[in-house]
Amino acid sequence: MTLAPDLLAEFEIISMFNLANTLEGLKVHQDAGNRLIDAAQRLHAKGLTSQPDGGYLTSLGLEAAEHAQGLLTILAERQAA
Repeated sequence: MTLAPDLLAEFEIISMFNLANTLEGLKVHQDAGNRLIDAAQRLHAKGLTSQPDGGYLTSLGLEAAEHAQGLLTILAERQAA
């Protein structure tokens, strides 16, 4: 399975959320570029975030972010070994 650029951008956004503080949101500014702006809007449309420009994670978004960040941790550890 190949990861499409759109999915990679969504993965990048969802991985930016701070899981240690669920009251801390994310704001994707207009200067972030169309790739990330569009990704933020798609995450909102999928019900993962509260706002089209980021906002807060929904319960589904929190679960997705935990999985995404967990995968990044595993892959980073394997790379270092």
